[in-house]
Amino acid sequence: MIEPLDRALRCLSGGVHSARPMPAAAEQPLSAEERRHAGALIRVDHVGEVCAQALYLAQSMTAGSEAARAQMRRAAQDEEDHLAWTEQRLRELGARRSLLNPLWYAGAFAIGLLAGRAGERVSLGFVVETERQVEAHLAGHLDALPARDARSRELIEQMKRDESRHGADAQRAGGVDLPAPARASMRLAARVMTRTAYHV
Repeated sequence: MIEPLDRALRCLSGGVHSARPMPAAAEQPLSAEERRHAGALIRVDHVGEVCAQALYLAQSMTAGSEAARAQMRRAAQDEEDHLAWTEQRLRELGARRSLLNPLWYAGAFAIGLLAGRAGERVSLGFVVETERQVEAHLAGHLDALPARDARSRELIEQMKRDESRHGADAQRAGGVDLPAPARASMRLAARVMTRTAYHV
């Protein structure tokens, strides 16, 4: 119980550190409205990384094999980089983290436990579908960012590449396609989270 509690506290308090340097495009001058909008988008992405930490931790705890557990932990390390990067970018834009982060973390952890308990192939399939939806979400943010915000854009592009790799790895490891109702439920939950986190 100590490790999950420690990881949750570090995740929610901003006490994570990246193993890789943050993608570092030069900062361009942004208007106050552009900074507000970019900050809100990055806050949504930060929430996604909070959820990723909870999901991967829960799924690694319930993994049926050491290979699956190791794969979840490798992906979680990339997601920890993303979490630290989005945290830094929020500070640069003068934006705050979501006030609901503890709720997002707890919900994602519970979902991760359920996915893990459903069996290894289903759990890996959940990773595949999650990363597929995250990729689409990040692509939408690339379109929505202010044109001059090259720094946020480079950050999101790297995150998108990493998410694509995580999904491909999970599929190669035996992830199965989730049924349509499960995929639709995931999209609905993500829509509620993103729209709420943009403001709160």
